[in-house]
Amino acid sequence: MTSAPQHPSEGTRRIRPAPVLAEAARTLATAGVTSARVEAELLAAYVLEVPRGRLALADGFTDEQLDGYRALVARRSRREPLQYLTGTAGFRHLELAVGPGVFVPRPETELLAGWGVDQAATAARADGRPEPLVVDLCSGSGAIALSVASEVPQARVVAVERSPEALSWLRRNAAARAAAGDRPIEVVSADATDPALLDELTGRVDVLLCNPPYVPLAVAVPPEVADHDPAEAVFGGADGLDVIRRVIDRAGFLLRPGGVLGIEHDDSHGVVLPGLLAADGRYAMVVGHRDLADRPRFVTASRLADRPPPGAAATWQTGSS
Repeated sequence: MTSAPQHPSEGTRRIRPAPVLAEAARTLATAGVTSARVEAELLAAYVLEVPRGRLALADGFTDEQLDGYRALVARRSRREPLQYLTGTAGFRHLELAVGPGVFVPRPETELLAGWGVDQAATAARADGRPEPLVVDLCSGSGAIALSVASEVPQARVVAVERSPEALSWLRRNAAARAAAGDRPIEVVSADATDPALLDELTGRVDVLLCNPPYVPLAVAVPPEVADHDPAEAVFGGADGLDVIRRVIDRAGFLLRPGGVLGIEHDDSHGVVLPGLLAADGRYAMVVGHRDLADRPRFVTASRLADRPPPGAAATWQTGSS
């Protein structure tokens, strides 16, 4: 005799999500987590293996799932990054694997990545370059490099990272995106401040992008950053510009005439970084871009064909993204 199929919730005790989520949100809010309700829902969706928008339709937590959920909430209340708990970080159209040893990509960096995508696509279309060359320095998880490779499939993308821990995440994400059908990127283990970095590409790069360590040492950062993000991916020396200064110099050699540069920076660098680019003498069209919260976020510039005469520094202007 064949028994009738059971509803998934039959025979198993299920705990309704609503009161569990309310309790979790209170716990997270008390711990100082911003967007506590949203994060409580994201963790529940992860445990229940449903989209966040379908939580209301979920059968609820089993006892085992509830224990797992509460353990994750406890870890998050100790300010362990949400992305470390779920193992992924969303970035533009991608889901990237992240965890200890790699900087978690932030939403504001999507603006720089989007600018890079547009520039690579323009180089391929308007400039008639069938395979634009894009370099991503301080690549970390590969968020910027892999976004460009996914959205501009004709581009050749080179991602540079020096940290062995971050490199393992970068290679993992690069392999996953290649398996998904994106054009494979080239991963280079190197220091972005090396004076001989990518010598073989001198004068050939169309787009150079960089989200470097840029937080000044004296700046207090949230526990998620201070206790979990690698310090070498966060802090850029006393004024936050140690790596940026060297990237500006190296980019001047790597970029072709007319090639473009985009660098993310600290809020406090909104004037000084454009000034550094203008003073270098090899860049024109220096533009400061603001993020969605109207904070200075990244600066872009174009490589001049030749160094101008002394005193003919480039001008710059502010803009928005």
